[in-house]
Amino acid sequence: MAKMEIGVQSDPRFEFRTFGRAFDEAAFRMARLSVPVPEKVWERHSEEIYIVSATNDVNNTKIRNGKMDIKTFVQEKEGLEQWNPLMKGEFPISKKVLEEEVFPAFQVEMPALDKDSYTLDEFIAMVKAHKDLQAVKVEKQRYGYSVNETICEVANVWINGAKVVTINSESTVIADILKTLKDVGLEGTENINYLQAIKRVIGMIDKPLSN
Repeated sequence: MAKMEIGVQSDPRFEFRTFGRAFDEAAFRMARLSVPVPEKVWERHSEEIYIVSATNDVNNTKIRNGKMDIKTFVQEKEGLEQWNPLMKGEFPISKKVLEEEVFPAFQVEMPALDKDSYTLDEFIAMVKAHKDLQAVKVEKQRYGYSVNETICEVANVWINGAKVVTINSESTVIADILKTLKDVGLEGTENINYLQAIKRVIGMIDKPLSN
């Protein structure tokens, strides 16, 4: 099995991720157990827009730097989730792509589309006008690690300005993730993906985060 490389596309990975107010002990252990990682992933910042749908939990849509990325849930194994890319697009985005790929992924009623293409601002306006969709601003401050040859991170995340913390481990090898969770003290913690975390913070789902 080839060694996992941070920031490099690989076979579809399995992932554990959770969200809460703090994971100080697990974050400390993750940093101490990590092997050296490339300087480019020591600390990363990004601003993104997630499009969440009240009727869909299997397609995860985010927009960053004018590009849309949709991933779809594939399967769960041993408490870990596997997601695959579903589509990638850029703005302005065509009516055809919105009709055939984007709105079907949201699993909501199709809005009236009377233009051949739409800018990012026009698309966000459509989302905000839709009763089952919300555009959520997400800022990330991510710190990268590597434990047991899994790609790990601890991140501060602001969801519409509300700060939460996330910690994760991902790999193509399930056993390596499970060992990492044990080593850093996250065994038994709920696996919460970004889509679920955002919905809980904004009140679309009535469930708490991990802590």
